[in-house]
Amino acid sequence: MTTLQILWYVLIAVLFAGFFFLEGFDFGIGMALKGIAKSPAEEDALIESIGPHWDANEVWLVTAGGAMFAAMPNWYASLFSGFYLIFLLILLGLIYRGVSFEFREEMETSKYRNIWTHISAIASFVIPFCFGMLFVDVVQGVTISEQGNVQGVLTDYVNWFSIVGGVAVTLLSYMHGLNYLRIKLKADSPIVERAQRQQKRLFPILLIGEVLFAAGIFFNTDFFATKPIITVMLLMLVVGLTLVSWGGILYNRQILAFLTLGFVIISIVALLFIGLFPRVLVAHDAMNSILLRDSTSTEYTLQWMTIIGAVAMPVVLAYQTWSFYVFRKRIKVK
Repeated sequence: MTTLQILWYVLIAVLFAGFFFLEGFDFGIGMALKGIAKSPAEEDALIESIGPHWDANEVWLVTAGGAMFAAMPNWYASLFSGFYLIFLLILLGLIYRGVSFEFREEMETSKYRNIWTHISAIASFVIPFCFGMLFVDVVQGVTISEQGNVQGVLTDYVNWFSIVGGVAVTLLSYMHGLNYLRIKLKADSPIVERAQRQQKRLFPILLIGEVLFAAGIFFNTDFFATKPIITVMLLMLVVGLTLVSWGGILYNRQILAFLTLGFVIISIVALLFIGLFPRVLVAHDAMNSILLRDSTSTEYTLQWMTIIGAVAMPVVLAYQTWSFYVFRKRIKVK
């Protein structure tokens, strides 16, 4: 296994971590449209809070998919074909969520505006739920043929651990969105106070979910057998950061609560990718697991991708940082 193979595996992990951190609060805001907003004015303020950012945040997912396609075509082919239905639901969710913002603004009657608001909220729930199921299925294993074709049955995709993963990612995204809401909206808005009250009730549920997730990692993966120290450390980090974020909510430390819960998401992505390595897809028959060393493009391709990435990534990061700075002011519910 070469240095460039490992580098691109790490870069893809970073891209997914960035996507879930940034787009996670977008999904949370989308769910909050019907989960906490009580009036069209509050719904408008929530959409305005992510308006300048949500499409740029989705670029992290597009880039991650493109990087997989170019750097690791065998992984890309097996993953996208084997989990076709889950990816189809994610794609439909992304499409309907994107157009819902535009169509909602064009509707002249409250009835149709409300329909598109519901569509946005439903899509914002479906996408993180499906992603949670997808990543859990990848690490706990599916049926893979000797040719690298995923031949899973229903229980490979839908089982208690994958459902826990889906609920966990959805709940994390929703709470991440509520934290973002409290940063972006004026503090005197009633919705900000409602968000804090709701978060106080949700944190115990999140901790229970993390315990179930840790149990799933123990019983349904080989993480504890192959990488016990780093697995335990990352799980402890997840719980510790969650407790710090809970404290940030209780003591009204909004930035602290937002950042620490965001790092919970990043820690979970790190846990899954570290536990998966050096595989990219786990098979029930360990001999058929797809390995990183067998999944990548040629060394020449990886070299050119590294050069292009080294030039493009700083520009993208600088632009997105500038975008958040320009739109840093708090939004008032009208």
